[in-house]
Amino acid sequence: MKLKEDVPPILLQVFRSVVWVYSVITFIPWYLLSGTGAKQAHAKCIKARSVTGDPAGPYRAVNSQKKLVPQIHEGVDTLDKVLEYAVTHFPRRDCLGTRELLSEEDEVQPNGKVFKKVILGEYNWLSYEEVFELAQRFGSGLAALGQKPLCNIAIFCETRAEWLIAAQACFRYNFPVVTLYSTLGGPAIAHGLNETEVTHIITSKDLLQNVPRLQHIIIVDNKPTSWPGLPRGIMVHSMASVQELGAKPENKNIHVHPLPSDIAVIMYTSGSTGIPKGVMISHRNIIAGVTGMAERIPDLSERDTYIGYLPLAHVLELSAELVCVSHGCRIGYSSPQTLADQSTKIKKGSKGDTSVLKPTVMAAVPEIMDRIYKNVMTKVDEMSRVQRTLFVLAYNYKIEQISRGYGTPLCDKLVFRRLRMLLGGNTRVLLSGGAPLSAATQRFMNICFCCPVGQGYGLTETCGAGTISDYYDYSTGRVGAPLICSEIMLKDWEEGGYYSTDKPNPRGEILIGGPNVTMGYYKNEAKNREDFFVDKNGQRWFCTGDIGEFQRDGCLKIIDRKKDLVKLQAGEYVSLGKVESALKNCPLIDNICAYANSDESYVIGFVVPNQKQLLALAKQKEVRGSWEELCNHPDMEKEVLRIITEAAIPAKLERFEIPKKIRLSAEPWTPETGLVTDAFKLKRKELKTHYQEDIERMYGGK
Repeated sequence: MKLKEDVPPILLQVFRSVVWVYSVITFIPWYLLSGTGAKQAHAKCIKARSVTGDPAGPYRAVNSQKKLVPQIHEGVDTLDKVLEYAVTHFPRRDCLGTRELLSEEDEVQPNGKVFKKVILGEYNWLSYEEVFELAQRFGSGLAALGQKPLCNIAIFCETRAEWLIAAQACFRYNFPVVTLYSTLGGPAIAHGLNETEVTHIITSKDLLQNVPRLQHIIIVDNKPTSWPGLPRGIMVHSMASVQELGAKPENKNIHVHPLPSDIAVIMYTSGSTGIPKGVMISHRNIIAGVTGMAERIPDLSERDTYIGYLPLAHVLELSAELVCVSHGCRIGYSSPQTLADQSTKIKKGSKGDTSVLKPTVMAAVPEIMDRIYKNVMTKVDEMSRVQRTLFVLAYNYKIEQISRGYGTPLCDKLVFRRLRMLLGGNTRVLLSGGAPLSAATQRFMNICFCCPVGQGYGLTETCGAGTISDYYDYSTGRVGAPLICSEIMLKDWEEGGYYSTDKPNPRGEILIGGPNVTMGYYKNEAKNREDFFVDKNGQRWFCTGDIGEFQRDGCLKIIDRKKDLVKLQAGEYVSLGKVESALKNCPLIDNICAYANSDESYVIGFVVPNQKQLLALAKQKEVRGSWEELCNHPDMEKEVLRIITEAAIPAKLERFEIPKKIRLSAEPWTPETGLVTDAFKLKRKELKTHYQEDIERMYGGK
């Protein structure tokens, strides 16, 4: 985990002596004033235990042993009441913020491609009172357009303030919201809209080309609402015009509270295999999930600012924003293209969203954290020797201190302050979810951004809620203890050799139970019977397919996945996810998909190389050509495979787990290519189809 120290031994000894003297002088006053003793005790305490004493569980958090906690505030049992609670307690505080677009221009790149660049101004804010009024009017307007309670309505839109306002309007009038990713693809989107039989859709102009026949389209942009080519009979409205309609006295409907058991959202999961499934999530489910998540973020209040940029059609982002609303936080909107000063759409010299908003709380998927990690480490390699030496020494010193439960205020101020400013400088909590986060990336984010990185585990089927690591727990590779809304059991999996009786820790398939477990898949009873069950006490459970291990303090570690396990010809089991996780931190790799066939004796891999690293390697090996030619060059494949093999040894991969052949991909894997989900999880089925010819070649078929 430490960085390599390229320092003469004498200088290294001098540095360590200075650090020792500094530590001796400052330790006692710092320890007493910072409350470190209490934090260390909290980090080391038991966080969950089996309710029955059985190593299989069920395991619950220590503060919910007797009863799971289903509500965040007394009496707030539906999502419309969440906003009502916030308006009552924080009426004039900022709620939703959007940056003003000052200018937009085309920028021609050296390769001839044209990128759009923007200059953005300050955030303009809507108060909680204003958001409530807009949601009320919009809901009344939708009702005036014929939308009926308990009839589905779709939101098909990028993450923005209008998304949440529209959703709150639907929650208030009991219109179940169908959420869809813009990157699901035409057939999958049509499947979701047709399956849920929506007649009204809330969308943005940019996404309208994917919309099939409907009665009403409401666009969130303040742009013209008439376009040629729309099928006859479809009426197009702006969001503002629907709100004006809802403000008329004759349309001001008195809303009827939904029941906690009513469907709030039908969320179509991007899914790593097959046609997307619509997960039916009740008001009770989301409230329970939000309750569990909020409990793991200490001192969350109206003083906090959250930056929203992940897809609101994903349960992680929707839950995170509802947690913020329930506590009166500010939510400032962003996008992956405008997030930081160096983001792709931000014009050079102007500020990205984190620099302007300065968020205190932020959620991220591992893919984004991995990019930050690799970009910073690349910049470290480009530093002068003195700068690089100072960074490495400070980094390694902080690793030692964190492992003991101590902080490093001087290093934070002198060395890591500039890196911390990449996220605005005020971030106190980073939440990671959607996919496994590597230990190296998690530790890097801890150190360089000077805040805890809470790794969570949950699925759409459990409202994103399952576990989140404790705020004071700086260990890596674990996902924390069960949330106060849920409990977890381990089910033996004989084929994989995982049992709850395993020593030193119980292992097995993770089953999540609690009020956060959803109602099941929309119109898919066969899959519901396969993945969900209700126990003798009436508790609903979901079978995740993930393999976990409960450690002694009650924290869960994800160690495998049933669908990722492949048996090789000689009988060895290979966890493809484990191979990918181990190799992904190699600087040469931007993304990797391991593949194995049970009829073969070895693993192969598809690799998206890091462009900067591969070009440098090509120059070193005197291989010339375009980017595509380099990726197709056999010598480059051979060199990258050699480097990957070397990286696999310290990553502790077994010989049979290391890919024997690879294919370099010139094309990055993005949700738009259909090869990864919106949370950047690999779509193995699509990747296999995409690289079928290469699979046959690498296994000797061609």
